[in-house]
Amino acid sequence: MALRFRPMQPKDIRECAEIIKAHSVIGPRYGHAIEELHSAWRRSIDSEAMTTAVYEEVDGAAVRKCGVAVGLFVNPEFMREVKTPPLFWFGAELVRRITAGRSPALSDKEVREANSCEGLNLIVWEALPCLDFAQRSDLFHLMIEAFREVHRGFRLKEMITSQAESVERLKWAVDAGGLIWDPERARYVNSPRRNAEEFIRKPHIVGITRELEFGRLGSWVGTLFDYVPPRFGFSRSEQRMLLAALAGKSGTDEELTEALGVSLPTIKKMWLSVYRRMTDGQSKTIRDFTRSGVAERGKEKRRHVLAYLRDHPEELRPVSQKHLQQQALVTKRIHRVQA
Repeated sequence: MALRFRPMQPKDIRECAEIIKAHSVIGPRYGHAIEELHSAWRRSIDSEAMTTAVYEEVDGAAVRKCGVAVGLFVNPEFMREVKTPPLFWFGAELVRRITAGRSPALSDKEVREANSCEGLNLIVWEALPCLDFAQRSDLFHLMIEAFREVHRGFRLKEMITSQAESVERLKWAVDAGGLIWDPERARYVNSPRRNAEEFIRKPHIVGITRELEFGRLGSWVGTLFDYVPPRFGFSRSEQRMLLAALAGKSGTDEELTEALGVSLPTIKKMWLSVYRRMTDGQSKTIRDFTRSGVAERGKEKRRHVLAYLRDHPEELRPVSQKHLQQQALVTKRIHRVQA
């Protein structure tokens, strides 16, 4: 039996919300808001601000959900409020605000702007295995891998992880590089003032900022703050096509057509645009992702392009085209001065 993860789809929402509801510790933290969790997720799932992972166990043709994780890029005001005493269970508060039309999630435009400039604030809404899988170490390893894969390539400013339901999960978060938020001193510290059992029974914050991470020895979570600006500025439609191709289930143009709901000529036109972006005006770029340069064609060329993008996820994240153009102009001026 193998474990895997994939993005959450609308058809998964109710079952995934039931995973949270069924948990003996996390579920009661929501109070009456737990009944609207699926609605809050449904309102957010198509936005650039929501990141998701559904974990599954595959046994032949049988597929069973074994966990769920949801993250949200939120505005700076909510990030400050979350850390201001008295602290609160932010999962329930997110449900209440989103269903009331007061979502703290960034709009798609705000995600693009923040990811291009000052950086994004990420709150891990929930990251929870099903009860039957709670002691599976292989699932927790997969959850770490998935979190890294889903968030690599974003310009992150601050991350707050889901509020721990057990001492083991708190230790896991701290071992990964998280720090404890001390609301009285308004700063992150290495350990809570109370013992761990008492600490997790009350609302608490475990997180890390880019500035703090850069000022200490490396941690696992610290690798997510490594950021390189994108070079090519793919359009959102091109990014969706490339993400579908990278997923492995849509390798041919015909499969991409079906997966994305666009015509075959449109897919071919997008591939041509991708190749053009990765070669025009970039004399060294083609050598980065192919072995034989422009002369390479077909499947081999596409394979090298996708291999390059696996190592450069920033190319597939939301970005402000205006900001990229401004950066390109600055780079050109610098090159002229140096020449």
